[in-house]
Amino acid sequence: MKITFIVPAIGKKPGQKYIGTWKMEPLTIAVLKALTPPEIENETVTAELFDDRTELIDYDTKTDLVCISVETYTAKRGYKIAAKFRERGIPVVMGGYHITLCPEEAAEYCDSVIVGNAETVWGRMLLDFYHGELKKRYTGETAEYEIQPDKSIFNGKKYLPVSLVETGRGCIHSCEFCSISRFYNSRYYSRSHDLIVDDIQKSKHRYTFLVDDNLVADHENAMRLFEKITPLNIKWAGQGTLSMAKNPNLLKAMKKSGCEIILIGFESLNKENLKQMNKSFNLSLGERDELVKRVHDAGIGIYATFVFGYDNDDERTVEDALEFAKKHNFYTAAFNHLLPFPNTALYNRLKTDNRLIYDKWWLEENYHYGELSFEPKKISAEKLSELCRLARKEFSAPKTVLSRGFASMGRTSPLMWSLFWAMNLRLGEEIDQKMYVPIGENLDELPK
Repeated sequence: MKITFIVPAIGKKPGQKYIGTWKMEPLTIAVLKALTPPEIENETVTAELFDDRTELIDYDTKTDLVCISVETYTAKRGYKIAAKFRERGIPVVMGGYHITLCPEEAAEYCDSVIVGNAETVWGRMLLDFYHGELKKRYTGETAEYEIQPDKSIFNGKKYLPVSLVETGRGCIHSCEFCSISRFYNSRYYSRSHDLIVDDIQKSKHRYTFLVDDNLVADHENAMRLFEKITPLNIKWAGQGTLSMAKNPNLLKAMKKSGCEIILIGFESLNKENLKQMNKSFNLSLGERDELVKRVHDAGIGIYATFVFGYDNDDERTVEDALEFAKKHNFYTAAFNHLLPFPNTALYNRLKTDNRLIYDKWWLEENYHYGELSFEPKKISAEKLSELCRLARKEFSAPKTVLSRGFASMGRTSPLMWSLFWAMNLRLGEEIDQKMYVPIGENLDELPK
């Protein structure tokens, strides 16, 4: 019995390589591989992986079952890939965030869907398939994920030289635009610290990204984790919130354990926007400048993210965010337009207000990466898209990068200095490459 795992790409322009910073290890596949038994009822089970981001898919491969992990950005491509295998009579199972948010839609394009986390249902699904009793839907529970990913499935793949190690799932906040809070009902689930340590020790890379939607959601849990990984002498990055800056002991423990960069979603500097996105907790944290300074003084660089498209956004709010990012010489920053993910509170509000340009932008033939899928209130969709692009260009301009680079040298370790230049120069090159990528299309792929 052979299983074929597939990771769909977002899309690719003709004649161009896939975007470099989009080539991270697909950790979900390694977890599924670990969940897959070596045999079922005395029959050997083997697995292969095709990553649409780095290689062409062999649609003629001899296999029994195809399993596709789908995000909203990759749904259209995933459905097209599924269709080609189903034409050969090979059953397709789909799972992932998008499938959980849109199971009825996905069911039209595959033979079975997995809703929620796969840990509690993966083995049962495989057994049902083996006996010819594959069900249309399997619903996984949010269980303890006491399993180590099997990264042998990545052998021979060309991913960025960064190890991904999961430390937790979910987030305690309920931001309107966030599909994660919708997926986990605004709860946080930590992973076993012993498993995290073991995972890190097995890493073959010098740099680790701790995969967590909010690493500091639970300060006590985070402190215990940092104490556990400190002896490992690693350098790591992760995602958190500015709330950590109110806890000096937490910052100190983060740095001591090897934290070099933390991604912080500032999202907006506008109070009314923060209230509308249900992120008003950012307002209660005190003066942003002081909190940012505390993070930097602790020797931790910040990857700042901003999102535009809320009802009080206009040219001024984009400019304010850019100036704020330049003022603090952030390690790097993202200036993104708002994207209404399906079945989130944001999507439902925009649909009720008749402001969606596309009802399902992720399936729309004419939708491209970088375009808005709804009409903002104070600015046109086209203008806001362009302002986001220009903000990225300005923040990646040589003069700004030089200033940020020298600031980074004063905060982070020597290992991070070379990474800074590699990351920021690459981001600068990729700004226009990413704009208008045709969602769901690989225009260099030969038709079958």
